[in-house]
Amino acid sequence: MMKTSPAASLRGVVDLNRSAVPRYLQLATLFRSRIASGAWRSGQQIPTVEELAAECGVARATIRQALGQLEGEGLIERFRAKGTFVRSQGQNRLWCEVQTDWSGLLRSREGAEIEILGSEGGAMPPVMPTDLGSAAASYRHVRRRHWRDGQPFLLADVYLDEQLWPKVKAEDLHSRTALNLVASLPGVTIADARQTLTISTADVEVAERLKMPLNAPVAHVRRVAIEQDGRVILVADGIYRGDMVRIDIKLATGRAEG
Repeated sequence: MMKTSPAASLRGVVDLNRSAVPRYLQLATLFRSRIASGAWRSGQQIPTVEELAAECGVARATIRQALGQLEGEGLIERFRAKGTFVRSQGQNRLWCEVQTDWSGLLRSREGAEIEILGSEGGAMPPVMPTDLGSAAASYRHVRRRHWRDGQPFLLADVYLDEQLWPKVKAEDLHSRTALNLVASLPGVTIADARQTLTISTADVEVAERLKMPLNAPVAHVRRVAIEQDGRVILVADGIYRGDMVRIDIKLATGRAEG
């Protein structure tokens, strides 16, 4: 009989009826999480299809579909007559940090490549941050996809004040992050900048563009830059793969008074 870890022994039967997402995708996300967290460690044999089917209350074919997703991602290996083993924890993929300070936001990511998917003038961001400043007359919309080691990790829609577009160098579009790009433009002084982050799941388009499972976790990050005259000169909406992004926030500490 396979021994279960203390964490595994605390799990009850998984309820897969609370979501419209196909069961095998829900299970693939669950099993991926167990690998990333170390509940299923590299080199370890995971429970059999029969055991997982009993735990999750689904047919064995559904478990095989879920494991097929993980095998395709290189996280597990299946051997005839031996079982299924964890191939990789995938921890090396958590390399992309969403910075929370100004100097960090201006830093370009080492080893990243930026692909231009399209560009159009006379555009406006889908939702303008009117509470932060006034809109420019029009914006240049550039859609970019960021890669590292042959894997896309960020899909970004950048809206830059159309007046500033002639100052942009073509090579900078392929190498600089959005805030780094606008801050480097001659004559531009950023008086205020904001960043907001929300967690969601990948829709059909995002899953295709970022080569990830449908409904897998993603992080939506919006960055806004305001000029001294109160004009919003940049709106950048980015969607990060949830399995590659990490957010580190330094917390201020102080002596409690008692």
